[in-house]
Amino acid sequence: MPEQTAANRPTLEAVAARAGVSRATASRVVNGGAGVRQPLVDKVRAAVDELGYVPNHAARSLVTRRHGAVAVIIAEPELRVFSDPFFAQQLRGISRELTANDLQLVLLWVEDESDHGRIARYLAGGHVDGAIAFSLHGDDRLPRLITESKVPTVLGGRPGTEAGPALPYVDTDNRGGAREAVRHLVSLGRRTIAHIAGPGDQTSALDRIAGYHDVLIDPDPELLREGSFTEESGARAMAELLDRRPGIDGVFVANDLMALGALRVLRERGLRVPQDVAVVGFDDMEAVVRASDPALTTVRQDVEGLGRLSVKLLVKLLSRPAGRVPASVIMPTNLVRRASA
Repeated sequence: MPEQTAANRPTLEAVAARAGVSRATASRVVNGGAGVRQPLVDKVRAAVDELGYVPNHAARSLVTRRHGAVAVIIAEPELRVFSDPFFAQQLRGISRELTANDLQLVLLWVEDESDHGRIARYLAGGHVDGAIAFSLHGDDRLPRLITESKVPTVLGGRPGTEAGPALPYVDTDNRGGAREAVRHLVSLGRRTIAHIAGPGDQTSALDRIAGYHDVLIDPDPELLREGSFTEESGARAMAELLDRRPGIDGVFVANDLMALGALRVLRERGLRVPQDVAVVGFDDMEAVVRASDPALTTVRQDVEGLGRLSVKLLVKLLSRPAGRVPASVIMPTNLVRRASA
């Protein structure tokens, strides 16, 4: 097929003529409208393929006020995102679902609070149809700024107090997954069970702490240490726990990367896993599990599925009348038993 120029580019009228339908019907099919019988949809799509028709997105955006783009905002430094496979897996799900819906991904970083103004101005400038924001922190003003920009938005994770009204979200059953992890350790006969938690300003970490407390009523505060969802913070927390409570025989760790650090420290201290200390993580990140020794027992959440579902919820939000917000979604977890517990 020769290269298309403005002069020879197939028009919507040509598509309609080839398919034997009206221009209005061809337009509804090309632009994803409803109300067209399937045989006609098939004819229009076949004509599009035969002619090599490419919709004029600039003209279409003037009519529909849509830009075919979604901002994905990650409230973490770039270095953290590229070093944690959790983000890569979630972005994979988001990207695949956006592609399936003919939407482009615009990735925005929040290195620190100074980036809030830049992102708020970008969103308010009308460059995207919607936004997905995740890895938010409790004191983060970003959700409220997004709300003020009036850009339809879905949050990845249960929002904190700053989220503002009516922002739907997709999250994992963090509390239920934590309960299952700790109950498993109890079922193994472990009696001094510690918890290496995530950052206290993120709802996922707080929900996993709550699940720990649901099973172990009023545990010794010395058995709880906070990390930052990184391998090194998990190693540091494990070392502090062993120094203060050398009799620990079980550890629930709030994510797999921190569990990897905890396993390393236990090995360095000459403690056997799971014979001396049983370890359970959270996430079931394939890359991390492959690196763990022994193989990590962990709570699985469908991270790629979280990304896909965030896009599906946003698409639903974009198609609804203003003010009608779809219900938030909590995805289930399940315990994957391996050698560490």
